[in-house]
Amino acid sequence: MPVPRSRVPGRSRVVAATALPATLALLLALPGAASAAPHPADPPADIPTRGSAHMGMGVIAHDGQGRLPQDGRAAQTEGVDVSSHQGNVDWPALWNSGVKWAYVKATEGNYYKNTSFTQQYNGSYNVGMIRGTYHFGTPNDSSGANQANYFVDGGGGWSPDGRTLPGVLDIEWNPYGATCYGKTASQMVDWIRDFVNTYRARTGRDAVIYTATSWWKTCTGNYAGFGSTNPLWIARYDTTVGELPAGWGFQTIWQYTSTGPIVGDHNRFNGALDRVQALANG
Repeated sequence: MPVPRSRVPGRSRVVAATALPATLALLLALPGAASAAPHPADPPADIPTRGSAHMGMGVIAHDGQGRLPQDGRAAQTEGVDVSSHQGNVDWPALWNSGVKWAYVKATEGNYYKNTSFTQQYNGSYNVGMIRGTYHFGTPNDSSGANQANYFVDGGGGWSPDGRTLPGVLDIEWNPYGATCYGKTASQMVDWIRDFVNTYRARTGRDAVIYTATSWWKTCTGNYAGFGSTNPLWIARYDTTVGELPAGWGFQTIWQYTSTGPIVGDHNRFNGALDRVQALANG
């Protein structure tokens, strides 16, 4: 599909029901037993260290890891996203495997910068890749404008060199607490708007929005207002992209697995390499 220059296009886990052992069934039937079950929006029992979040961290926890897509990636370009979890990345190995673009985590919230940023950002560029950066949003910590500025100042800017992709807002399941960061759907939409408007004012580019359809429905009420301006990066770890959030008719990028063959999450850009270059050029 040809991609307009103005806006380049870019699990649920099914658990088999099993019979409960008789003793466990009796325990669950006791008065008050149901109150011990965690609410879906409650924070996980083992809360990770703040700053450790990365693309898809919440997605795989909530939606699961399905089957990989089949081959036949016509008019799609392979890419990766990385964070401090990967440390120093072997960029030549990725390049030789067919990966032509990369996104590197720059910042999170208003309190964390990727400790491996320099090696990852410069290393991907030096091997020949088109690369960009992403910000893991935590709307409970500060305003969207505050975090957009923190992102730009922390490596999330853009330059018209033909090798730099616009920044990404990673907005997904909260790995540290309440699913929607304690915000209503309208408050979440306002926060995202604050972020993307500030990013555009600072860089002249519309930020890409990374999310999962399941989270978007839950936490924004399936708001449709960003589809005409912000390219979509959809996370779905299965054989097909599946349903997209409201407002987007296609995805720019599809993150299809969190278990890359070499390192990082793997993604498919919806177009050939010249479309990746078009997104970089704006």
